Amino acid sequence: MLSLPNILTLSRIVTLPLLAFLLWWPEWQSGYLLAFVLYCLMGITDYFDGYLARSSGTVSKLGIFLDPIADKIMVATVILVLAAQGVLRGPFVGDMHVIAGLIILAREIAVSGLREFLGGLQVSMPVSRLAKWKTTFQMVCLGALILGHALPWWNMTLGGLAMNVPHTVGLTTLWLAAALTVITGWDYLRVGLKFMD
Repeated sequence: MLSLPNILTLSRIVTLPLLAFLLWWPEWQSGYLLAFVLYCLMGITDYFDGYLARSSGTVSKLGIFLDPIADKIMVATVILVLAAQGVLRGPFVGDMHVIAGLIILAREIAVSGLREFLGGLQVSMPVSRLAKWKTTFQMVCLGALILGHALPWWNMTLGGLAMNVPHTVGLTTLWLAAALTVITGWDYLRVGLKFMD
C-alpha cells in the first residue's frame, strides 16, 4: 500500500505546513527562496509519483485517491497564503488579481464535487489535455509569484512602469490559468449535466 509513488504523494501533503510557514512573511526574501526550492521539489514529486506508479505497475487505489487531492491542497494552500499576504497584487488592477485565484479555487471544488457525484454513478471523467495545460499554468504562475518575492531586484521597466519580472509572469499566467480553469470546468460540467435529470 505505501509504495514509493504513494510516499512521494504523501510527502507533498506533509510538507505543506512548512511551505505555508515560509510564505507567511513576504518581506523575508530568504524564506521565499527556500519556499521556491521546496515548491519546485513538490512539483517534481508530483511528476515522479505518477511516472513511477505507471512504469512499475504499482498504480494503487490509494494513489489514485491521494494524487489529485495532494495537488489541489497544494494549489489552494499557496493561493490562500499569497492572497492573505498581499502577494496577489500588481499593476493596473491592484488586488483584483485575487479574483483569478478565487476562480481557480472555485473550479477545483466544483470539479471535485462533480467527480464524486459521477463516481457514485460509475461514470469516469478523464482529465483532458486542456486541463493538463491548466495545471501547468497553475504550477508556473504560483512558482513565479513565489520567486518574484525571493528576487525583488529582478525588475524591468515597461512603459515607464517598473515591474518585477517573475511576479509579472506569475500574474499573467495566473489569469491564463483562470481562463483555462473556466473553459475546462465548463467542459466537465457539460458532461456531468447529462447525468443530472
